[in-house]
Amino acid sequence: MSVSKEHPIKAMERKQVNSSILSVIFSAVKKASVVGIVYLAGYMQWSIAWFIGPIVLFVIRDQWKTTSDRRRTIAKAAALASEKDVVLARLDDLPAWVFFPDIERAEWINRIIKQVWPNINHYARDLIRDTIQPNLRESLEAYKLSGFKFERIVLGTVPFRIGGVKVYDKNIARNEIVMDLDIFYAGDCDITFYLAGMKGGIRDFQLHGMLRVVMKPLITTIPLVGGLQVFFLNNPDIDFDLIGIADLLDMPGLSDILRRIVVETVASMMVLPNKFPIQLSDEIEAIELKAPEPEGVLRVHVVEAKNLMKKDIGMLGKGKSDPYAVVTLGAQEFKTKVIVNNVDPKWDFWCEFNVLESDGQQLYIHLWDKDEPSDDEALGRATVEVSNIVKKGQDDMWITLEQAKHGMVHLRLTWLVLSDDYSDLKAALEETQLLRVTSMSTALLTVFIDSAKNLPQARSSTKPDPYAVLKVGNTIHETKEIPRNIHPVWEQGFTFLVANPESDTLYLTIIDKKTSSELGRITYNISKLSKKTKMGVYKEPFSLLRSGPESKVVWSMQLKILKRAGAVEDVDDGPPSRLERTDSQKSTGSAVQDVVSTPKELEVEVKNELTDNPVSDQPPPEYEETVKATTSPVLASTPTSEIGDLIHRSPSITSSAGVHDLGRIQLTMKYSVQRQRLIVVIHKIANIPLKDPSSIPDPYVKLYLLPERAKDSKRKTQVVKDNCNAVFDETFEYILSQGELNTKQLEVTVASQKQLFYSGSNILGMVVIDFEKLNISQPYTAWFDLNPESTYER
Repeated sequence: MSVSKEHPIKAMERKQVNSSILSVIFSAVKKASVVGIVYLAGYMQWSIAWFIGPIVLFVIRDQWKTTSDRRRTIAKAAALASEKDVVLARLDDLPAWVFFPDIERAEWINRIIKQVWPNINHYARDLIRDTIQPNLRESLEAYKLSGFKFERIVLGTVPFRIGGVKVYDKNIARNEIVMDLDIFYAGDCDITFYLAGMKGGIRDFQLHGMLRVVMKPLITTIPLVGGLQVFFLNNPDIDFDLIGIADLLDMPGLSDILRRIVVETVASMMVLPNKFPIQLSDEIEAIELKAPEPEGVLRVHVVEAKNLMKKDIGMLGKGKSDPYAVVTLGAQEFKTKVIVNNVDPKWDFWCEFNVLESDGQQLYIHLWDKDEPSDDEALGRATVEVSNIVKKGQDDMWITLEQAKHGMVHLRLTWLVLSDDYSDLKAALEETQLLRVTSMSTALLTVFIDSAKNLPQARSSTKPDPYAVLKVGNTIHETKEIPRNIHPVWEQGFTFLVANPESDTLYLTIIDKKTSSELGRITYNISKLSKKTKMGVYKEPFSLLRSGPESKVVWSMQLKILKRAGAVEDVDDGPPSRLERTDSQKSTGSAVQDVVSTPKELEVEVKNELTDNPVSDQPPPEYEETVKATTSPVLASTPTSEIGDLIHRSPSITSSAGVHDLGRIQLTMKYSVQRQRLIVVIHKIANIPLKDPSSIPDPYVKLYLLPERAKDSKRKTQVVKDNCNAVFDETFEYILSQGELNTKQLEVTVASQKQLFYSGSNILGMVVIDFEKLNISQPYTAWFDLNPESTYER
C-alpha cells in the first residue's frame, strides 16, 4: 500500500492561502467592530474621552512592555553567552572584573554552577515554597489580594552567572573568610501561581547584585568552615515578566506593586541588615552564626534640596513639584514628609541606620514628586558610599542629583561607633538634647532569642504554634512561627536602637499563631544591663510571666552606647586630612595667606596638615601655560559625596586678577574610575574687574566639553546678583570612559546675566582645560586665570 506525499512547495502554498484567508477575515471583523463601536458611541452620545483614554493607556502599556522586553532579552542573551562574547558585545551589564582590578574572573565557578544547577534548582524550589511564599502571601493580603500560592516552580536550564569574585585579605578577622560575588541571573524559569482565584505566571525572571559570602568560624575539622552568612550589600536589581491572567497587572504602576513586594521579600531575607545563615557544622553554636554583629550606626540628616525639576503642570505651563525624599540603606528605608508646591524644599529630617557592613554598602537618597492618584515622578537620586563616612567620621555635603536635569540635595552624615563604656551615655544624651530631635538614639541593643521551654497549651486538642514578639519603643520585631511545639527553637537575632537605656524597656511576648492568645511575657528594664559584665547576658533562662510555672525563655542580650567617631586618615586615596572647615579665616604664615578656622579640638590636626602640605604659589609643570594659581589638595571644597576625597570646605582667597586682569576662577576636578564619571566643582570667581561702578555684573559659570561642544554637555551654575567675587560651590558630572577623558577639553566661561554697558559681550572671561595634561585621578584644585573670549576660536 503506497501513500502519496504532497509536494513541499504545494503544501507551503496551501498554508499561505489558508493564512491569507484567515487574515482577510480577521481584518474584516476588526473593521466591522470599529464601525460598530463608532455607531454605538454616536447613538449613545458618549464623550470622546471614552475612546482617547483606553487608546492612550494601551499605547503607554505597549511602549513600556516593548522597552521591558528588550531589556530582558539583552540580559538573557548575556546569561546565555560566554564571558568573552559578553565583553565583545559591549552590553550594559559587563562583568565586574572589567572595571575593577581587584575583582577576579570566575569562569571556573560558572562551570561548576552549571553542573550542579539541577541540585540548586531543587533546593531553591523548597526555599521558595517554605520561606518566600508565606511572606509574599502576607504582603499581598495588605493590598486585598488573597490566596497567593505557587503551583509550579522550575528555574529552567540556564544557571546564574558569577561576573567576578573579590576575596578580602585585609581588615578581616582571623577566623573568617569574606568574599564578594557579582551575581547575575537571567534564566528560562517557569513559575506559575494562583492569586485571588486567578492563575498567573512569571517568566524571564532576572536578578543582579553584589552578594557577600562570609565563611565563619573556621574550625579544625572537616568541612573546616563552621557556617556561611550570605547576604546582599544593597538591594539587588530584580525584574520579571508576568504571563496569563496576571498579565493584566503588567502595566506601569500596577505591576510595580508586585515587583516592590518581591524586592521587599528578598530584602527581608538577605539584604543587610538581614543575613541568610547556613550552618555547616554541629561544632559551632547558632549564636555565632545568627546573632547580629553591628559595626556602628549611621545618622543621616536630610536638610533640604534646591533647584529641583518642575514636574507638575499648572495653568500657564510647568508648575512646581511636591517633593519628598526616600532614604535607603540595604533593607532599611525612611521617608520624609511631602513639601507641597516647592522646588527648594526644607525637610530637616533625621533618621538612623544600623550598619553591619560599611565596606561596600551605599546610602541612596531618591527624590520624588508626589502625585495623586497617579504614580509619583522621579526628581533624581544621590548616592553616598558608607565607607567614606566611616573614614571621615562626619560630613556635610551638597550632592548633585543623578538622573535629573538639575537639582541638589543637602545631607549631614555622622558615623557613630559602639562603646562598651556605660559612662559614654552621658555625652550621647547631651548630644541628642542639643539636637532637639526626639527620634535620635543613644544606644544599640542586640537580642538573640534562642528558644523557649514548657510553654502552656493554648488549645486543649493540639500544641500551640508559638512565635515571639519583641518591642523597644516603637520598634517591633517578630520571630518565625514554630508549628505544634511547646519547646520552640527560634535561634533568631534582632537589633534595636534605644533612645535612652535609663528609661527604655524591652518587652517580649510569646503568642499562639492560630488563636492569637498570649502564652507568656517578659518585661526587662534595659538599664539592668549596665551592671552586667560587658553590658550583656549570654543564653540565660528567664521565667515567663502569665505562663506555666516551668515556662522559660532562653536569650542573649548586649548593650552598646553610641559614640561619635573621630576622623580616620586615608593614606591611599585623597587628601591627607578629612577635616571639615567653616568660612571664617585666620592667618597661619607666609606660604598660606588665609586658612579657615576650626573647632578647638581640631586645631592641632589642621596645623599639622598645613605644615605637611604647604600651598605652592607655583603652577604645576605639566600645565604651566594655563594654570597660574595656587594648587593644593587641602583647599579642596565640594558639596558632593561622590568625590569622597573632596571635603566640604571653604576655598582659599587670591589677590591676583590674572595675567589678563579679567579675574580668576577656582575649580576642583576629579575622575572617578569606579563610576566612570568626571566631576567638576565650581567654587568661586575672584577679582572680576569693575570698569563701571554703575554696571556690576550678575555672574554665572557655564561649562562645555570640547571638541564637540554639544548641547547635552552644557552645565550652568546659578546666577549671583551684583558680585565680582561670587561663590558658587556647585558640582557637575559627566559620564565618560577613562579612554575618552584624555581626548576631551573643558571650556569654562564666566558670563554676566545682564548686559554690561562697557562691553559688547556678556562674557567676562574664559579658560579651556586640557585633561590630557592633567592627572585628575586624585582631587585637583586650582585657580585658573580668565582669558579674553578672542583667545579661543569657536
